[in-house]
Parts: sequence; structure tokens; C-alpha cells
Amino acid sequence: MLGSLAPVANQSSPRPTSMARVAVASSMGSIIEFYDFLIYGTAAALVFPQVFFPALGPAAGTLASFGTFAVAFVSRPLGAVLFGHFGDRLGRKKTLVSTLLIMGIATVTIGLLPDASVIGIAAPIILVVLRFLQGFAVGGEWAGAALMAAEYAPPKHRGLFAAFPQLGPSIGFALASATFLIINLSLGDKSDAFLTFGWRIPFIGSAVLVMIGLYIRLKIEETPVFKEASAVPTGPRKLPVWESVRNQPRQILLGGASTMMLFAFFYIGTAFLSSYGTSAEGLGHSRPTILSLGIVGAMFFAAGTIGSAMLSDRVGRRAVIVGSCVVAIPWSLLLFPILDIGTTWSFAVGLSGTLLVVAGIYGPVGAFLPELFATRYRYTGAGMAYNLGALVGGGVTPLVAASLGASLGSPAIGLLLAGVSLVSLFATFGLPETRGIDLAASGTVTAK
Repeated sequence: MLGSLAPVANQSSPRPTSMARVAVASSMGSIIEFYDFLIYGTAAALVFPQVFFPALGPAAGTLASFGTFAVAFVSRPLGAVLFGHFGDRLGRKKTLVSTLLIMGIATVTIGLLPDASVIGIAAPIILVVLRFLQGFAVGGEWAGAALMAAEYAPPKHRGLFAAFPQLGPSIGFALASATFLIINLSLGDKSDAFLTFGWRIPFIGSAVLVMIGLYIRLKIEETPVFKEASAVPTGPRKLPVWESVRNQPRQILLGGASTMMLFAFFYIGTAFLSSYGTSAEGLGHSRPTILSLGIVGAMFFAAGTIGSAMLSDRVGRRAVIVGSCVVAIPWSLLLFPILDIGTTWSFAVGLSGTLLVVAGIYGPVGAFLPELFATRYRYTGAGMAYNLGALVGGGVTPLVAASLGASLGSPAIGLLLAGVSLVSLFATFGLPETRGIDLAASGTVTAK
């Protein structure tokens, strides 16, 4: 347990203008990175089975497509370790610029990649490599953006300010859905043009957003907490990954397990339900309908993220996360019976409710995980915990869900989600409450 988990109010607060700039920089960068990351999920559900795996047929093609989707979650912990090392040694700002560049290059290249009919098996192989790079970049993105906001924020409002980068997935998902919707309506729901070149436009066009994000991030200063910690002589330093694993293995493992549920629900709610909602084997809704409802669900997700973060400033991070895990268990069992009613409204309720459950955890976790770790390896420790949860919850769960849905039907997916929620619930009970700690002071205390 952290030796400094006591509320301390001596951390200096930045000027309001500085905090506003930090909020914009941390949120805009994350929105752009997650937009790039999530347009892949939308494409994996809607077009990749036909474009890159046409010989496998609809069911096997969908499974293979989600397999490439899952590759990013294998590389996320690796990205967390590497970028965490540089983030803890060189600073949060420089590392966040690097992650945005790598994400942008990989995403644009996917948009330019010839399909399987042109270059054969090389197409899905290159696709896997590029998806690996996307995961590698986003593995370093989250912790840096969360730390940028949390280390600037005043302690009493750290949950709120740390939620700004947490808006990345919700607004990124809304933008991804809106982009595909506009292209789909322009080219036609059944048009070959959408499968030939329409799906590429969001990937190639993301280059403009990446340039905007780079400009914003280059304008922000390094966090005061990191500057203060860097100014204190500490003698020879061990690798941040080694320090975090040696000093706080429990926080890394339990932090990963506590976030596992949010990833499972989020990627089931975005990528998997997009496929389930549009496929003939699933609900058979039109592509524009599912994309439109994705935008609505993302707005619920964004509002819930801010709301749960503000609540965590009042009642504590752990209490809000525990409550969300408790709600997630019965919702897991109700989700697919609601979806299988088969109406547009039932899909809207199922998707929006799922993303609201995610928001209950996602709001406070932006402050919760950074508060668990000491400053000198906070980027590495928080990133490793977060991306371990992503590996299992976001990478494995949708892949298993696709297989379960094909073999045992949708109720089995609900049981899978309920089981993941139970694991996250018990893991969260094993972690301390962190609301109100002094992040600067925790940089000089070894957490055990």
C-alpha cells in the first residue's frame, strides 16, 4: 500500500488558463488517437471480413477479422513498458508526441493497404503488423494523457480533470461512427464503392487530425509534478519497469484485473455489437442504423464518464468502480435478451446501457491508477496495469464472444461478461482508496 495515501492539500494548483490548456491537450490528443484506434474496430466489424478474408466465408471471416483486432491488445502492454520508460525518464510531453506520430502513420498506411484480391495473403499479414503498431502506440498513450491531466490537477478535483483524456474513447467512437455513416450514406448501404474505397477515407483522412493533435501537444508544458521529481537527485536509477514490478506488483495485477471489465464491455459494445447488429446471423439491422445508434451511445458514454469522475471526487474512486462492477453483473445477463428483441429501440437501449456501465469505471480510473504509483515510475506502472486489463478484457473477450455466439448463442456471451465483471469486482476490493493523495509526495515514497 502507498505510504502516502493520506489527503494532502499542499500541491500547488496551476492557473485556470493553464488547466484549461492541459484539459484541451490531454483530451484532444486522446480523442484523435482513439479515433484512429476505433475506426479499425468499426471497419473490422463492417468490411474487413469481405476485404481481407473473403475466402473464409462470413462467420470465419468475422472471426479472423476480430483476430486482427485483438492483435493490438497484445502489443498494448509492450507499448506501456517502452513508452512508460521514456515517459518516466524524459517526460510525459515528449512521449505523447511519439505515440501520436506512430498511431497516425500506422492508421494512414492501413487506409492505403491493397486488399486480398490484389496482393493475396500479404494483405492480412501487413494488416496485422499495422494493427500491432496501433496497439503499441495506444499502449503508451493512455498513461501519458492521464498523468498529464492528473499531475496538473488540484487534488480535490483530480477525478474531474483526469476524466478529460478519458473522453478519447467516447468521442473517438462517435467520430468513427459518424465518419463511416456519412461515407456509407454517400455511397449507399450495399454499394461496392464502400467496400472498394469508401472505408479507406476515415483512415487516410485521419492524417489531418493527427497534425492538429501534434500542434496542440507541442504547445503544452511538462507537468509540474514530473519537473519537481526530476529536480531531486536520486543517484543511479533502476529501470522504471523493474522498479514498478518489484515495488508494486500487486497494484499492477489488481489494477489490470479491476479494469478488465471496462474493456470487455467497451469493445463488446463497440466492435462486436456493430458486427452482431448488422450481420444476417445476428440482428440484421442496416449499417446506417447501427452507425447512428453508435453516435447516440457514445454521447451517453461521454456524459457518464464525466459524471462518474465528478462523483469519485466526492465519494472516492474505489466506491464508484465497485458500484459499476455490481451493476455490470445483472446487466450482462439482460443485455442480449434486450438486443434479441430485434427492434431499433432495443438495440439503442442495449448499446447505450452497456456504454454507461463502462463510463461508471472509466471516469474515475483516469485518476485512480496514476494515484496508485510513485512518480518516478508512475507512467510505467499505471500504463502496465491499464493495458494488462486491455489485453484480457478488450483483446480476448470479443474474440471469445464471437466464437461463443457462433457455437452457443448470445446468452453465453452474457455469462462471459458477468464472469469478467466478478473478477473486476473482487480485484477492486483488493486495492486502496486513493482520493486526495498528494502525487508530488508519493514520488518520494516506495509503494509496497
